[in-house]
Amino acid sequence: MSQPQIVIILHNTLSALGVSHLISDHFGLACHCAASIDEVLSLPADGIDLVVTDPQHYVEHLRYFLPRKSRVLVVADRATNDSQDIILLDSHADTEQIIDRLRQLLGNHEQENTSSLLSQRETDVLRLVASGMINKEIADRLHISINTVLTHRKNITAKLGIKSVSGLSFYAMMNGIIAPR
Repeated sequence: MSQPQIVIILHNTLSALGVSHLISDHFGLACHCAASIDEVLSLPADGIDLVVTDPQHYVEHLRYFLPRKSRVLVVADRATNDSQDIILLDSHADTEQIIDRLRQLLGNHEQENTSSLLSQRETDVLRLVASGMINKEIADRLHISINTVLTHRKNITAKLGIKSVSGLSFYAMMNGIIAPR
């Protein structure tokens, strides 16, 4: 599982360092602070998960940003809400609001990574384990043998490092695999 590639290109160097610091401290992710838009353009576009920029860069390089608008965060003064085309971050918001906004954006990537950690069948087994089914019930529901269920459970435990049913249930609930009751 690779970390998300986050590139920061802001005219204000201090702001770029601040955003990088917030992401590093609160999410444990490394950021690349680009010195110029040319540096961003030289990076493989499909390898970048999030670009943090300012309105000036965004407008000056619409041809680059528009096709990637779902992966672009524009840091603006007094941003009130998102337009249909731009994901905004209010640079004057308090720290908790900024962290919550980053969590919304980076949380999507975490869920993608979590789901790719387990195979679809392992996710199905985890969902049924978390809903309280025993191995025989899971085998019957998924039309597989009990040995296959045991193998999937062993793989889930190895990948997640969680051994108890309650721990697996909590993990499934926190990662959107099952809904809280």
